[in-house]
Amino acid sequence: MNSKELRQFFKGHLVPSRLYDLRKNHKGRICMEKSASGWSVYFSDKKQKVGVLHYKDEASACAAMKNEVRKLMEGLYGVTWSATPVA
Repeated sequence: MNSKELRQFFKGHLVPSRLYDLRKNHKGRICMEKSASGWSVYFSDKKQKVGVLHYKDEASACAAMKNEVRKLMEGLYGVTWSATPVA
């Protein structure tokens, strides 16, 4: 899965766009971004990156972000989809 496919997955599962960002660091959202050493998934709080997780490839980062957003959706709205294992 790549970030474009992940965005389509989120749209198809009615995930509010205010919960995530796949392009840049937005305050109060789960973010994913490409860096020189791979990919990072984290929560953006003000100007700080909280709980940064690093991945070597985009597919692993997408799987991790999908799982983090799934947990957030379950906690906030009581709805979710099947969990997928993170590589």
